[in-house]
Amino acid sequence: MAVPLISVLLTAYNREQYIAASIESVLAQRCGDFELIVTDDRSSDGTLSIAREYERRDSRVRVHANEQNLGDYGNRTYTASLARGQFLKFHDSDDIMYPHCLEVMVRYLSAAPAAAFALSAHRAWAGAPSPIVSTPYLSYQREFLGFGMFNQGPANALFRTEAFNRLGGFADLGPHSDLAFWLRVCRSVNVLLIPADLYWYRVHDGQHLRTWQAAFDQAKAAGFYWDALNHPECPLSGAELAMARRNVAFAAAKLALRALKTGRVQLAAAYLRYSGLSTREWARYLRPPRRAAAAGAPQPAG
Repeated sequence: MAVPLISVLLTAYNREQYIAASIESVLAQRCGDFELIVTDDRSSDGTLSIAREYERRDSRVRVHANEQNLGDYGNRTYTASLARGQFLKFHDSDDIMYPHCLEVMVRYLSAAPAAAFALSAHRAWAGAPSPIVSTPYLSYQREFLGFGMFNQGPANALFRTEAFNRLGGFADLGPHSDLAFWLRVCRSVNVLLIPADLYWYRVHDGQHLRTWQAAFDQAKAAGFYWDALNHPECPLSGAELAMARRNVAFAAAKLALRALKTGRVQLAAAYLRYSGLSTREWARYLRPPRRAAAAGAPQPAG
């Protein structure tokens, strides 16, 4: 069996309403050198049977049914272990890939051997035109001193399979395990920032982000930022590190205040508790933020 160029990894749980359109968007890609691995995480609806039907129709589709529920990120890491392609592309079972998605991502990443993976977004990257090779220093600048880089889901990335495996995949730290992954790996590897809007991110009531619990999970994830800035391998230092800490402290305080104003006292307390800041650090770093669109952008010579 020929080894495919790309392994598209579609993890699914109770998505019978959306999975057919999601699979069809992959099969309609202009770049056809791929395998599509669908891993069902013990769905209780018709998700698995729909996926099996596509497996019967198209030899590029491989369907696996988990023996037990692994959860979102546990299932993603397991599915990656089944991949045979040179590149890995996660695709959520309720999203739609545009026909040029794989073609564009592979073309850009293939031309940038120094990058471990490519990262797209739903909007253009600020500060410079794509593609941008973002070093650890530039990535942390963009995230903490600019307008963000790590608020992208796994479906926004195309990985070199070797690099993803070497980096250890996603640790299962809850719904924001992707954020923890970006913060960890981007302090040691280069990332290629490529053009935006390569797939349609569907928003619907069945998503975790639409639940009451989602806000508390976001509060817990706030501590990932502070931990990253205090890691010994953090690429920022000196005045930039101090400003990054100010920006993180202000963001946490702002979210806590917003929750308090809407009567969600427990949520406000969660933002403060999980922020990771001590009383002394709050006193030192709670200052107005300062961010710039050019942060994290390569600067012209001279």
